[in-house]
Amino acid sequence: MRAPGKVLVFGGVLLATFGMLYGLWYALALEHQTLNGMGVSLSRAFAAAAERRSTESEDALAAYGKTKCDYLRQVDVHSHWIGLAMLLIVLGMAFEKVGFAERTRLRLALALLTGSVVFPLGVILETARVGAAASGLAVSGSVLVIGSLAVIAVGFARKRAGDPA
Repeated sequence: MRAPGKVLVFGGVLLATFGMLYGLWYALALEHQTLNGMGVSLSRAFAAAAERRSTESEDALAAYGKTKCDYLRQVDVHSHWIGLAMLLIVLGMAFEKVGFAERTRLRLALALLTGSVVFPLGVILETARVGAAASGLAVSGSVLVIGSLAVIAVGFARKRAGDPA
């Protein structure tokens, strides 16, 4: 296996490990409090609605919506890191079949690995409300992943020099 394939395989293994550890940390440290907060918000919303306090009910539903969105993003982040890691590993095993020069394949591997790290990182930073930079990271990471995969698909379709017909 050449360097581009190794970058993808080892990068994928590290990314999968990180994604699993992040998911474990979230499950142990924050998930129960988040789920409790969602339940409390819904309970307050329904109680306020039953007592015809619509403003309080709407506020509680808004709090529920924000908490639910953050919860889903946390779950999505660790599953995206793991899913992208599996993709990196599988592509790394067959990366020598991509019909580009070694240097181009290395750049593609690094771009795909970078995008696979940056995209979920940007999403998780969005939940921390750090501003437009987080959204920019998420978008740029996803563009790197999609663009790299498109070029890799073209490379798989190309015939490499020296390959049998």
